[in-house]
Amino acid sequence: MFPDPLLPGFNPDPSIVLADGAYYLVTSTFEYLPGIPVYRSTDLVSWTHVGNVATRPEQAGVAGVPTGGGIWAPTIRYRDGVFYVIVTIAMSPRGCVVFTAADPAGPWSDGVTIDGIGGIDPDLAWDDDGTAYVTFSGLHTSGEHLGQHLGIQQVRVDLTAGKAMEEPRSLWSGTGLKFPEAPHLYRRGDYWYLVIAEGGTERGHGVSVARGPSPEGPFQGHPANPVLSARSTSRPIQNTGHADLVATPDGGDALVLLGMRPLGMTQSFSPLGRETFITPVSWADGWPRPEPVLLAPREAVEEEVFDFADPDALDDPGWLAVRTTPGSVASVAGARLTIDGHRGLDDPRPQFIGRRQRHLSAVVSATVDASAGTGGLAARYDENHWFCLEARGTVVTARARLDGLSQTWQAAVPAGEVELRMEMSPPPAGFTPAAMGGDRIRLMAAGTLITELDGRYWTAETCASFTGRVIGMYASQGTVRFAGFRYQGSDGSSGGSGYVGHGG
Repeated sequence: MFPDPLLPGFNPDPSIVLADGAYYLVTSTFEYLPGIPVYRSTDLVSWTHVGNVATRPEQAGVAGVPTGGGIWAPTIRYRDGVFYVIVTIAMSPRGCVVFTAADPAGPWSDGVTIDGIGGIDPDLAWDDDGTAYVTFSGLHTSGEHLGQHLGIQQVRVDLTAGKAMEEPRSLWSGTGLKFPEAPHLYRRGDYWYLVIAEGGTERGHGVSVARGPSPEGPFQGHPANPVLSARSTSRPIQNTGHADLVATPDGGDALVLLGMRPLGMTQSFSPLGRETFITPVSWADGWPRPEPVLLAPREAVEEEVFDFADPDALDDPGWLAVRTTPGSVASVAGARLTIDGHRGLDDPRPQFIGRRQRHLSAVVSATVDASAGTGGLAARYDENHWFCLEARGTVVTARARLDGLSQTWQAAVPAGEVELRMEMSPPPAGFTPAAMGGDRIRLMAAGTLITELDGRYWTAETCASFTGRVIGMYASQGTVRFAGFRYQGSDGSSGGSGYVGHGG
């Protein structure tokens, strides 16, 4: 019924709301800006990236957050003509923030910090009297109690004043597995349902549910919890959890949740990180019964082409920069994108803009003029894990960086503009060393293969990252100009695309 993944690539911790016949879905962005993409659909199949919640640095407050901090697990809700996104901006003074908008495409408000909430993964719900409740995971991400976990907690809040109206109270926190998190509250019939994740966001991840007579409980757990998990299975989609419940167009229900597609014979390496998936839900004896999450990739060949003839090319909402905005890194004029370099890729704020790698088979290329500087095409997980094709004059250097270790390869190219190209593909089948590894990465310049890499070293498991691969353009010295950027990806053989970027 639905494609899976629903939103491929770096799209973790999804939350969804149905409002006036349309679905709106948001995901986490951590240290990247713009923060919190907003996707729209009318059928839960075809999606358009219509905007981002945090388009201004002051909204997000991620300039000084460590890698892995920043924008964690937003929840989107709709009430009385207003859209709300509540989110934890971890390791930032912003804390727990509520943004509002009349149009989910934006603009969104500057956001109100809710004092008195010291955890992560906040949910927002209202009872029949209009009282607002924030339910959250009591993990401390800063201060003297750093790392302490108090389970699932809840407070009544004044959203206008930005404060909790009481001390947090403990709710039902699952079956005893680690890291109870991602709570969401729903009213259905005579019960309030509390859906949480537990087991950690790695291979032990799962979805558990409880129900009670009010949003404050008391809650009784489902006797068969966790109701959904891929743990200890060989399913192609692993780490399933962090779910949000939504009504489907046919009158049923579904869970939108995160998962990963690990590659190799041992299912060990996930280059795209945590993605958004969907699975149908039936009901029995007043309890939700989710189906296992099944792989159903779109057969489209998706292509994005930016020739930078449009001076507004950077307005496309799919561009990302690290701890700053794409417009502060790059500019477009005269059919060229220009980046002035003064930081390398190993800097926490590189002169880099990119887009999510969304397919396991992908080709990304850029046409580069590095006659006045040093830069090119890069794939980034974080400042310690990246690979790139770096042009300088008539030499292109392929670089691979892995947590302090680095290796380089070089090739001579003609003077002037040169095409740099990265090709990613799944590992081969069979019982070979390559089949046990990650995806295959080919780095090319001017049509010549410079080197081939084992992609296991730039995956969520190796990098211990919550994000995913972001591939794009950068400069480390001088001025580098780009005449074009192209992305082509597929996970199937043919068919029509169901994901639409804002430009291309």
